[in-house]
Amino acid sequence: MAVKLTDGVTLHVLPTKKFKTVRIKIKLKAPLREDNSTSRTLLASLLETNSQKYPTQTAMRSELSRLYGASFYTDVTKKGTAHILTLDLNVVNDKFLSESDSVLNQSVAFLEEVLFRPNVQEGAFHEETFNRERENLRDEYSSYYDDKQLYAALALQELYFDDPAQQIPSRGREEDLEKITPRSLYMDYQKMLQEDIVEILVVGDVTEDELAKAFRIFSFSPRKEAGSQVFYAGKQGMDKKEKTEIHPVAQAKLNLAYDTGVYYHAENYYAGQVFNGLFGGYPHSKLFTNVREKESLAYYASSFMDTFRGTMTVETGIEGMDAPKVERIIAQQLEEMQNGLFEEEAFLQTKEMLKNGLYQSEDSPGGYLERVYANIIAKGSIIPLDEWIEKIDRVTKADVQDVAQNISLKARFLLKGESD
Repeated sequence: MAVKLTDGVTLHVLPTKKFKTVRIKIKLKAPLREDNSTSRTLLASLLETNSQKYPTQTAMRSELSRLYGASFYTDVTKKGTAHILTLDLNVVNDKFLSESDSVLNQSVAFLEEVLFRPNVQEGAFHEETFNRERENLRDEYSSYYDDKQLYAALALQELYFDDPAQQIPSRGREEDLEKITPRSLYMDYQKMLQEDIVEILVVGDVTEDELAKAFRIFSFSPRKEAGSQVFYAGKQGMDKKEKTEIHPVAQAKLNLAYDTGVYYHAENYYAGQVFNGLFGGYPHSKLFTNVREKESLAYYASSFMDTFRGTMTVETGIEGMDAPKVERIIAQQLEEMQNGLFEEEAFLQTKEMLKNGLYQSEDSPGGYLERVYANIIAKGSIIPLDEWIEKIDRVTKADVQDVAQNISLKARFLLKGESD
């Protein structure tokens, strides 16, 4: 299932007859730093746009059309202390084609071209492409202010974390763009290609032997395999931080950040997932039921956990004048969870919904590969679905209560209008 192509570069083949397509994700992981998120995001945009062989977007789209309508895109994310650049290709399975040539091999060759031969001239990225994608990214950053929930989420992140690398969005920030040039970005690209830990994941009706042979054309050099812990340390003991901003908004945003001590597939992870589902993760949760439905104080109210950073965030859309009351009700719901005051029916329903979500992820090639990758970087191995389901089933109400008792509020951000 796992083939070591060279030190720090691994191919993971996940054979299944469930899908009519073959999904390939190439994940390049680097330590998250304050100065690399923006450049890696811009780099991802350039790799998606063109290459030496396909110097225009039209040429690249034509090649994807020739590959029977293959889809290709890039993305960047962060997990804990890691920044991850992804190349994602979805292509029809050879078995459904009458052509003698392998579309899978051609697709791997396409990825090799895009990754190893970008549109570079004399040691710098093609200037016109660079300028266009930089302006596109600048426009994206400008749009963050208009999306008030996103703005509030990013403001809460900046308030909660002391580490500058954790404060900034995974896609970077506008003030860094001016520091990046076509030449400096090419240097960042070379560093990425030489030093990032690479995981290549493939799911579909394929075999390990054919994929291992196909990916031998990738000329990755060996790199250090040992890396720092991917989990970001929690914020235990930190005093609560608060910030309020006034913007011209019709709907206020009250966002709260908590330290949880719950990390991906740690001993308390499964109880943490049940806790979050009960607290604010599902429509039957305490936040949805009590803040939104019973009290009619919120347009929405939900919670989610980041188990690579040991945090939980609550997001609400409210009337600004109701913020103190909403915060009191949220605190009351957490206290009830800490005292074990939640219904058996809701507890069992949450476990069933968590399991259904896992089963559904098995039916999505992209979602399945993301779950597999998270397993790999966190645990170094793939956790079987039946083991995951079994651990959810074993969670008790006392386990959930234990998780709740270790959750503490650390940051509060309120975005409200002048009339509030």
